[in-house]
Amino acid sequence: MAEDSRRAWVEVIARLGRETQLHVDERYRHFRITDAVTIVISVLLAVLALFNIYYIQVLYNDLQEIVVTMDSMHDKLRGIDGDMAAISQQMDSMDWRIGHMDPITAHMTSIGTNMPKVAAGMAAITVDVGDIDRDMAPLGHGMLVIDQRVHSMLGAVAAIRNSVHQFAGPMGAMNPFMP
Repeated sequence: MAEDSRRAWVEVIARLGRETQLHVDERYRHFRITDAVTIVISVLLAVLALFNIYYIQVLYNDLQEIVVTMDSMHDKLRGIDGDMAAISQQMDSMDWRIGHMDPITAHMTSIGTNMPKVAAGMAAITVDVGDIDRDMAPLGHGMLVIDQRVHSMLGAVAAIRNSVHQFAGPMGAMNPFMP
């Protein structure tokens, strides 16, 4: 019995050893599967990270282009705002001028009504100026005759002046002796 009990112990321990070895072998196999799964998942995560980095770079570039476009649009809108202010001023000026269009229209109507009268008056003036021109022709001839006579009178006045000068010479010499 004593031998039997040792044998039972040995068999139990041997069985325990085998079971433990099977368990250890199974555990190593599970560790290898877990390591392989971990490596595969790590590689997939690394690939996914690379794609994410790529997509983040693409997103960054797209956002950068959007910011540049927004800056450009902001600058252009400032220019448009300035242009709109200038247009508004021009519209105010035009509105002010259009306010004067009714009196201008009335004056133009009055001018249109009075211009035929002015034209008739100018025609009458033209006739009168023609009459004056005809009357001035004899007057111009008379002035020519007067000019010729004044010219001939100048010769006579020059002769008189010369005679007075000759007469004044001896008179000037006798003047101191005369009382």
